[in-house]
Amino acid sequence: MSTVRPQPATPGTAEERAATAPDWARIRAGFPLLQRQVHGKPLLYLDSANTGQKPAAVIEAMDDFYRRHNANVSRAVHALGTEATEAYEASRTALARFVNARSDELVLCSGTTFAINLVAYSWALPRLRAGDVILVSRMEHHANIVPWQLVAERTGATVRVAEILPDGSLDLDALRQAMTPEVKLLAVAHVSNVLGTVNPVREICREARRRGIVTVVDGSQAVPHRKVDVAAIGCDFYAFTGHKMCGPTGTGVLWGRREHLQAMPPFLGGGEMIREVSFDGTVFNDAPHRFEAGTPNISGFVGLRAAVDYLQGIGMDAIEAREAELLSHLTEALDAAGGVRILGRAPEKAAVVSFLVEGAHAHDLATLLDLEGVAVRSGQHCAHPLLQFYGVAATCRASLAFYNTHEEIDAFVAALQKVRRLLG
Repeated sequence: MSTVRPQPATPGTAEERAATAPDWARIRAGFPLLQRQVHGKPLLYLDSANTGQKPAAVIEAMDDFYRRHNANVSRAVHALGTEATEAYEASRTALARFVNARSDELVLCSGTTFAINLVAYSWALPRLRAGDVILVSRMEHHANIVPWQLVAERTGATVRVAEILPDGSLDLDALRQAMTPEVKLLAVAHVSNVLGTVNPVREICREARRRGIVTVVDGSQAVPHRKVDVAAIGCDFYAFTGHKMCGPTGTGVLWGRREHLQAMPPFLGGGEMIREVSFDGTVFNDAPHRFEAGTPNISGFVGLRAAVDYLQGIGMDAIEAREAELLSHLTEALDAAGGVRILGRAPEKAAVVSFLVEGAHAHDLATLLDLEGVAVRSGQHCAHPLLQFYGVAATCRASLAFYNTHEEIDAFVAALQKVRRLLG
């Protein structure tokens, strides 16, 4: 049985809801890559937790920038330089509105990994000492584990693990008990990239704030799929990446409370992060620009702004509801197929299903599914400690987005059954 939490009823009659629902077939048609074939079969792209596909609007926005506006930002008074700077800063403004933040609280960077490392080196490294504790959950991506281990090695702090329950939920009682006075920082995923578990980050951050613990939330798997309000969550830092939310690779955001960003030293030195340089010393720019050294990925952020506009045009509530329907269908179809073990059945899940098939290695499954045109991820998903908890070496992962269809899910399960027969 599906473990997806039922969606709240939408006001109006069924006819009224149908009339206002997005045209998912038309939306899907706007993704050029989804129209191609692989190995002579229609592509079934079920790897959106890895990277999201790009609608034509994003591709065209980047193409238009390079054809008509290409210049560096903040360094020239000519028309192209002004246009490029305005486009880049407009992206910051749009992203801030998207997560309900102030634009001067958003650092534009290359992705979540960079964003978390920025907090590690500019906030944690100067502050933590021997005896301090960094608390991380078992379900974290390596990008929210390794930076804290590096900080701990250099400061004498220790990393403590907040465990999960067998269904993939965070053990909230144990987490609260682990928030002892020596814990200075808590790092937690909003949504697990392996299990799909949606953590109650608002409640977690409230408990941490009462204890004076600074919170870092990895929102990579949340922002593309649900409405995110960093002010309501109440964390200290929130990181997310552009390429999972229909935007270009090499783009991402660190949101941080203004008081933290202003007190943090720069992470990298160079152009654009300064006000004045002499051989006697340097005066750094205000946050967030003090953390944006060098020429940024200007066209990438132009594309990311187009992605934000695109997602908002559909509506994040509609996207979340659509993906919940698809997840329910996929979960029920895999359960009905038999012989499939799903990891993670938390009460609230995003559209991510990691699974194992009896008698088959995950890599063999993924390779043979690829020959059927099906793209799924196999391996450890940058989450070795999580897979160790379940005692498995690797899983296959099918991750959905709003541009997937119910027909694709049926075709995937049929392909999976065919592959199982081939494997004996």
